[in-house]
Amino acid sequence: MEVATNRPKAPLLVRALRGEKVERTPVWAMRQAGRWDPEFRKLRGSLTFYEFSENAELSAAASLCPLRFGVDAIILFYDITTLAVSMGQKFDLVPQRGPVPAKPIRTRADVEKLESNPDPSTYQHVLDILRIVKREVGPEIPVLVFAGAPFTMAAYQTGMGKSIDKLREFIRTNESTWSALLEKTSCATVEFLRELMRQGAAAYQLFDSWAGGLIPSEYAQYAHPYHEEIFRSAGGLSILFVMDLPYVDLAAKSGANVISLGTAHDLAALKMTYPDLVFQGNVDHMLLVHGKPDDVRNATRRCRKEGSGVHHVLNLDHGMDPNAHVENFETFIATAKEI
Repeated sequence: MEVATNRPKAPLLVRALRGEKVERTPVWAMRQAGRWDPEFRKLRGSLTFYEFSENAELSAAASLCPLRFGVDAIILFYDITTLAVSMGQKFDLVPQRGPVPAKPIRTRADVEKLESNPDPSTYQHVLDILRIVKREVGPEIPVLVFAGAPFTMAAYQTGMGKSIDKLREFIRTNESTWSALLEKTSCATVEFLRELMRQGAAAYQLFDSWAGGLIPSEYAQYAHPYHEEIFRSAGGLSILFVMDLPYVDLAAKSGANVISLGTAHDLAALKMTYPDLVFQGNVDHMLLVHGKPDDVRNATRRCRKEGSGVHHVLNLDHGMDPNAHVENFETFIATAKEI
C-alpha cells in the first residue's frame, strides 16, 4: 500500500534538469541580470563593476531583477573571475578586453602561490548573495550558481582571454605550468561549487566558453577531462556550456545533467541521438538585439516545438547581449510560457 506524503514538488526547472516529465518547458536566460536591463543599470549607478558585484545587497537585487519577467530560475550575479580572486589572483576589468589579471600566470612558481581550496570567507559576498536571494524567492524558484571551467579560467589567469593562438603558444612553451594551473583550478572549482551547493544552490552551470575554439585533440586534453572531474567530484545538478559546442559527443559523456546548445545545433535531431540527455537552448540571442518581438516569438515557438516538452530547458544560445531590447526579452519569456 502506497503511503501518501505531503512533500511539495521540486521546482519546475529542477525537475526538468533531472530529466523528469514536466508540465511545461522551463525557461531562463544566461546573463538575464545585466546591463541590457534598465532596472539593473539603475541599481549599478556609477559604481565600477567590481564595486557593484562585490556588494552583496546590490548584487542580490540585480540577480532578482528578472523575476518580474516570469523566469523559472534566478542565476546569481557575480563575476567569473571570483574564484580566481579567491585563489589569490587580482583582476581589473578593462573596457573592450574584460577581466585582466594584475599579474598573469607565467611560471610554475606563480601557480604554486595559488590556493587550491580557498576559504569560503574569500568569496563571502557570493554566499551572502545566495542567502539573500534564496530568502527572497522562497522554495518555488530555484537559484543557480556558476563557475568557469579550468580551460576558460586559465585563459583569463594567463591574461590571454579568448586569444586561442596566444594560448597555444603559451601551452607549447609552458606545458608543465599550464597543466599545473588546470589541475589547481579544477580542485578549487570543485570546492567552490560544493560550498555553494551546501549553502542551498539548486544547480550550477559550468562555463567553458573559450574551449569551443579548440581542435578535437586539444579539447580532449584541456577541456573534457576537467569537465568530467568537476561533475563527478562536485556532484549536484549540473549544466555544461561551451560556446557553440563543437564536440557534442564528448559533452554527452562529461557527466553533466544538461548540455547547452548553440544555434548551429539541430535540437530535435540531437534529442533523438541522445534520448536520455537534457538539452538547454537554443534560441539565437542576437534576435533579442536585431529582431522584432514577432521574430523572437516565432523562434521561441519553433525551439519549444523541437524540444517537444521533454528533456529540454528553454534558453538562448549565449548570454544576453548588452544591446538586447527589453520587449524582446519579455516576448521570449512570455512565449516560452504559452499554454
